[in-house]
Amino acid sequence: MSFSRRAALLSAALLMVAQPVLAATPASPPVAKAAAAKTGPARAKAFVSDFTPSPEAIRAHMTFLADDLMEGREAGTRGYDIAANYVAAQYALLGVKPAGDKGGYAQRVPMLAFKNASEGAFSLTGADGAPVALKFGEDYIPSAQAQAADVTVDAPLVFVGFGVVAPEKGRDDYAGLDVKGKIVVLLTGAPTAFQTEERAHYGNGTVKRLEAAKRGAVGVITMSTTSGEKRRPFERGVNGYREWRMTWREANDVGHVRGVSSPTLASISLKGAAKLFAGAPTPLDAVLAAAETPDGAVKGFDLPAKASVTIKTEIEKRESSNVVGLIEGSDPTLKAQTVILSAHLDHIGINERAKPGEDRINNGALDNASGIATLLEVARGFKNAKVKPKRSIVLLAVTGEEKGLIGSEYFANNPTVARANIAADVNLDMPVLLYPFTDVVAFGADRSTLGAAVAKAAGRVGIALSGDPLPEEGLFTRSDHYRFVEQGVPSVFLMTGFQNGGEKAFKTFLATQYHHPGDDLQQPIDYAAAAKFALVNYEIARELANAPARPVWKKGDFFGNQFAPAGHPSTAK
Repeated sequence: MSFSRRAALLSAALLMVAQPVLAATPASPPVAKAAAAKTGPARAKAFVSDFTPSPEAIRAHMTFLADDLMEGREAGTRGYDIAANYVAAQYALLGVKPAGDKGGYAQRVPMLAFKNASEGAFSLTGADGAPVALKFGEDYIPSAQAQAADVTVDAPLVFVGFGVVAPEKGRDDYAGLDVKGKIVVLLTGAPTAFQTEERAHYGNGTVKRLEAAKRGAVGVITMSTTSGEKRRPFERGVNGYREWRMTWREANDVGHVRGVSSPTLASISLKGAAKLFAGAPTPLDAVLAAAETPDGAVKGFDLPAKASVTIKTEIEKRESSNVVGLIEGSDPTLKAQTVILSAHLDHIGINERAKPGEDRINNGALDNASGIATLLEVARGFKNAKVKPKRSIVLLAVTGEEKGLIGSEYFANNPTVARANIAADVNLDMPVLLYPFTDVVAFGADRSTLGAAVAKAAGRVGIALSGDPLPEEGLFTRSDHYRFVEQGVPSVFLMTGFQNGGEKAFKTFLATQYHHPGDDLQQPIDYAAAAKFALVNYEIARELANAPARPVWKKGDFFGNQFAPAGHPSTAK
């Protein structure tokens, strides 16, 4: 890749020249017509959208955002800020209203970056009083702390299985255990018998830390299952143990950490776990075998040793921003409600560990310049539409997704629009636009009335709606829409599906280009597919914006029960 400021600026100029031409394009999209022609009974009456997405406009956006000038768009860097200014300029060019702070497009996101300052120390003291030191990189990796540069915890150890508390399943891994003032040791993940998205929720580290904190634990140590170790070997964590983590700063300038009274102290390898379980009531091999059963019925118990863990953390204040625009609805009543279209603008920046001569810039063309380009093109569709949406549309380009969904969490907790009036979120993250897709996957769609709207809108343009092809990955909880789910907002995350060559394209991308400098514009990006993806998302957003009733969770849905209390506007009656 070349550091091409000229190419980036030319792409911006191209886009500005193209906008008036695109606005005047007749509303007879070949994408929609071609799709409709393939849908059997629909042939008699081909669907024609009022919006023609432009492959050229999407290409122009991606050319700018994925250029080396952006230096990988890492949150809190100059490159990200340039990209944020570009998105704000496009909002202004379209006539989108500012909806950030102080009458502008930017919503300031105060951030805290933290990383391990050393290898730390981890030792055990058994019943005989003899100390056993664990080795960094072989036995343990310390977990950097957002709220204190120096942390030392000395406490007894208690194994709590998966650390899952699921009342609706009659499960409490803490039953009969006293963990107050102690460090809990728990397995990562959750039992495979759990429904995939619910498993992802219960397997989340923050959810587990909150349960430990409720019971008075003073720290958490995580260990992998046998299958988990195969999927994500311990050694991977060693390579990145000094990478910056991030959170957002609360009003008192303290890092936002849920379950802070029970911090995650370290992760241990299976080799390190053997040292913790030496002399335990149940051998480690038996514990790991039980964890692999569908029910994962692993019983907890006190471990023989006491642990001493010391962590040293480097902490810095940083600044970033979300970019927020508003397309006001046309209905006098419904326009108070908002449908959020979200996409993360950040990527992972520059690879400081690259060898001399290697490409160091992670351009993030498909992760997620493609999502932002889709967002901007959908916005153009709404601004040029003859019939304006009834509900208002919020365009939300967020920072810090790669650091733990930070920008979306900040917005969800500090929205610039009325919280109670957020009706839905449609999230655009990493559409793999390398093939002519014929289906999409809408994670979470079947949990609320969003599902019917998504199916109807996708069907209009001849696109099939497919189920989750990667249930073991728990993707529903791993992108920005989930921060809205946690606020009780019905949400959906859309990606291109596995039909028509999609499985090979997606898995090849994950294996070779994901979070790699190869995710750049040299890939064979299918901009016609990009336009089709924009059309699908436009129709979904339009369906939601014009529906008579706002979306609600299906009665009895797990996530609705978890996050939308009785009386919440998204609770099914």
